[in-house]
Formats: sequence, C-alpha cells, structure tokens
Amino acid sequence: MVIITVQPDLTIPEEEFSYTASRSSGPGGQHVNTTSSRITLRFDVQNSPSLSDWQRAKILEKLAGYIDKEGVLAISCESQRSQHANRKEVLDRFIQLVQKALKKLPPRKATRPTLGSKNRRITAKKQRGSVKQMRGKVRDE
Repeated sequence: MVIITVQPDLTIPEEEFSYTASRSSGPGGQHVNTTSSRITLRFDVQNSPSLSDWQRAKILEKLAGYIDKEGVLAISCESQRSQHANRKEVLDRFIQLVQKALKKLPPRKATRPTLGSKNRRITAKKQRGSVKQMRGKVRDE
C-alpha cells in the first residue's frame, strides 16, 4: 500500500486515486495516434476518508474549477510521451494544487493611507478636474 504525503497532517492512500489513460491531442506524428499516453487522475474529494471536514471544504472551494458535480477532482497530463512520466507528473501537480489550496494565509493587517499618498491622490484629482474643465466651450469676448 503506497501512501502519498501531501502535507505533514494529510496523507492519502493511493487506492483513493483512479488513473485513466487516453490518447493525447495535438501534434506528435504517428506516435500520438497509436499510444494512450495522456493520464487523468481522479480523486473523490466529497467522499474521501483521508480529508477532514475543514480540508474538504477548502479544497472544494479553492479547486472548484477542477471538480465536477459529484465532487470528483480530475487533473490531466499529456506533456510527456510515456504514461509513466505523465502519471508521475499528474501526481506531482495534484500535490501542488492541494498544498496551495490548503495553505493558510496570514491575517491581513489593516493599514491606513499615508499623508503623502493622500496628498498625491488629491493633487491628481485636481489636475484631472482642471483638464476636464478646459474642455468646455470657448466663449467669444
């Protein structure tokens, strides 16, 4: 049994992943027409026993573009010529995506604009206003 370590607090057994091979698209000559080298990794986020409720919610929120209606995350890779290399690359990509989704961002510190930035803003607004003022009709006197 192979266990994939995503983070120190998250390990996923490889039995929870399913891999499918299909033909790659795009150029590549005769090789691409005869071999199924594209690998698609599927991971059931909705029903995975390895994920905590917090992790599941974060992944469903952050990786919504990769997840279908049933809650299955799907990632494909077809950049290499061999299934083995694409399988390794798609697993690495999965780990990176999940790590990025679960990364806790530091809380934002509220800041206030400096006096200089306020003055620059007001000066720019006045200058823009005077440019617009000059666009009025010319009066004959």
